[in-house]
Amino acid sequence: MVAQMCARFADILAKAVVKEYFCGAKPDKRCLPPPDPRIHACLSPTTNVTHTSGWWIPRVTFSEIPNLIYIYARMKDNHNFFNVESAPGEEGCTLLLYGDIGEEGVTSAQIGRELLQIAKAHRRIDVRINSNGGEVYEGIAIFNALRNSTANIHIYVDGVAASMASVIALCGKPVEMSKYARLMLHSVSGGCYGNKHDLRAMLAEIEGLEDTLCQMYAQRMHIGEDEIKARYFDGQDHWLTAEEALSLGLIDGIYDADPVPAESTPEQIYTIFNNRLQSHKHRKDMNIEDIKKRPQFKDCASDADVLKRIDELEAKAGEADRLEQENASLKSQVEAHEADAAAKAESERKDLLDKAEQEGRINAETRPVYENLLKEHPEDGRKALAALPGKKRITDSLKDDDPHKTSPWAKRWAEISGKR
Repeated sequence: MVAQMCARFADILAKAVVKEYFCGAKPDKRCLPPPDPRIHACLSPTTNVTHTSGWWIPRVTFSEIPNLIYIYARMKDNHNFFNVESAPGEEGCTLLLYGDIGEEGVTSAQIGRELLQIAKAHRRIDVRINSNGGEVYEGIAIFNALRNSTANIHIYVDGVAASMASVIALCGKPVEMSKYARLMLHSVSGGCYGNKHDLRAMLAEIEGLEDTLCQMYAQRMHIGEDEIKARYFDGQDHWLTAEEALSLGLIDGIYDADPVPAESTPEQIYTIFNNRLQSHKHRKDMNIEDIKKRPQFKDCASDADVLKRIDELEAKAGEADRLEQENASLKSQVEAHEADAAAKAESERKDLLDKAEQEGRINAETRPVYENLLKEHPEDGRKALAALPGKKRITDSLKDDDPHKTSPWAKRWAEISGKR
């Protein structure tokens, strides 16, 4: 029984790993990609991977459960750093490249896979960066994946693009930077353990990587590679504001963003924007170009036209509030008038029915019939009541029109009374 429970737990955990790999979307059996090599890396060579109910499920043993727990946590962390956000029906989507570059954070395999998939559905991809950098080779692979994508790549530096992240930012078309953000350039760092030949080989590799990075920077900055190396690859960290990066040609523009406290350090800026990602997970900032795509702004040729149209809509919105209040007031007056008219009509019906009943035209049994008729068809009801014959009493026929003259009935009654 214990063995069965352990096997069942292992299957459930393995399925969770594969689901996390596919970001929760069940893959199509006909076009299912091969399992992530990260899964195999944490499983024994004898592990068999099979397709069950539309999922690639690793068949694992009890001893492999700790490895699965480790890789599942790793994959969850990776998805927290790199996210895809898009709205139904829109041509573009947003990739959030938040976190360190490399095996412990954002990987080139992850980004390359995501780009291939979303480029099929979206013509424009906005990449938003907040990263302290990381592994050079992973960063170069990410740079090439973004640059060679069939989509129109727009890059926005939200908080920090330091070290290798500043290189990735270069491939945007265009690259924009928050006025509170920071770019950082510095020398390549690395190390090894070994003999003098190993150390020389490592030094040669670092110098070769620096040459490559200088070539990539030079394409944007339009200055010589030697000057870039002398200025920025001197062993110091060179932090650049948005204005400085713009003047050097590293970015194409500066955009507004939620402000950060004055005198914030690069580390604090990185943390602030990373926290904003977590607290506003589903929020997508909209710039002027996005607004122009809206139906109300389709005829706006410039930013000034957009602002003018916004002013017009705000004026209409204010007018709408006034009209809504006026409409509510008129509605209240109409309701009061209707209530008064209904009360008056009810009073008139009661008077007509009381009079008709006193005249003997209707009685208690027929009164409800004529009451309903008066409610539904007032004019017909009045005519019907008027056409009914009234019942005359004997005393009415004996009455004399002269109020001062004694009526025959009164005289006869007096004679009878006198004989008594």
